Amino acid sequence: MKRESRGPEGHDAFERIDTPSEKRWLGRVLRDETFGGAVLLVAATVALIIANSPLGDWYGDFRSFEIEISSLNISMTLAKWASDAFLAIFFFVAGLELKHEFVHGSLAKPRQALVPIVAAISGMAVPAFIYISLIRGNPGASDGWAMPVATDIAFALAVLAVAGRGLPTELRAFLLALAVVDDLGAITIIALFYTEELQVNFLIAAGVLLSAYAALQRISFTRWFLMIPLALVIWWCTYQSGIHATVAGVAIALLTSVHARNAKRSPAELSEERIRPISVALAVPFFAFTAAGVDLRSIGIDALENEIAFAVMAGLVIGKPLGVMASTYLLTKVSKARLNENLRWGDLFSVSLLAGIGFTVSLLIAKLSFSEGSIELAAGKTGILVGSLISALLAIIFLRVQKRR
Repeated sequence: MKRESRGPEGHDAFERIDTPSEKRWLGRVLRDETFGGAVLLVAATVALIIANSPLGDWYGDFRSFEIEISSLNISMTLAKWASDAFLAIFFFVAGLELKHEFVHGSLAKPRQALVPIVAAISGMAVPAFIYISLIRGNPGASDGWAMPVATDIAFALAVLAVAGRGLPTELRAFLLALAVVDDLGAITIIALFYTEELQVNFLIAAGVLLSAYAALQRISFTRWFLMIPLALVIWWCTYQSGIHATVAGVAIALLTSVHARNAKRSPAELSEERIRPISVALAVPFFAFTAAGVDLRSIGIDALENEIAFAVMAGLVIGKPLGVMASTYLLTKVSKARLNENLRWGDLFSVSLLAGIGFTVSLLIAKLSFSEGSIELAAGKTGILVGSLISALLAIIFLRVQKRR
């Protein structure tokens, strides 16, 4: 493996990865996420149009249509199915990306992983702090503190692919690493802070089944006719335990083997190849369609004037870049960690703006924070949509400037 491992001032914190397998993996992720970002944008736009059209009542009925599986003790609306079941597929794919990065990719060594990990953590903490500071004195709004912490991988990579052509490959790898760590942090927040009632027996059952899944992966027994039913049962146990069911997707992904033994490709690579199209073309767009439809007619300009919307926008547009840039600058000043020599601070600022595109996971946290139909939920969704749009536009401008340089 050939790496550029040392710059003029010390060790690179994020080294270049030049192996063919890593280039194929990263290239596939970028291509699919670019397409996925476009599909996601279309689904969200259609939802907004329908919700604010004469079909608005139909849209509301569609989201609230209930599907019950009595034998499994499951009864959820379509919107709930989208956030609990379909989005678990998205988090499974994100978890596979993260596992690959930790074992084979840009997070394989501590000095490689340090900068994007610290940037991701700070890029979550600062927006949360800004949100809490701005809504101080409003207890009803405090539950939404985590809305601005997440970065949407699909949208961010899609914008970078379109507006950042010709910029260093290391920039894309840095954004991917930051986004997958960000998603892991967001799903951890969901598990820790948005679990209302914990059913310990189902949680133990999920843990036992996850151990069985890991054992089968270790002995390279990955037959689909066993692994898929096992994954579904793990999801069901997680759902019944009270923890948000998307956690199951991440847990299964992190236990999937990334080592190829008797085959040319690892179980993780095969799973990613088969499941990603479902995530990109069905799971995430369906969630976006059910979550992004805010009826602006009923709330008007009040939603934007609401302090929740303003706090979310400030967290995404200001907090994300501030957290990413400040932590990276301080880290490179107080340690031997350095940016890759192919990256400039202007490149990193563009990435920090892209990190402010919080859509999929932010909308999920908004739905977990506030009750359906409330002004708080409408304001949170509006803040997410407007803040993400502003972040994307600013990122496009700065990416264009960097290309000219």
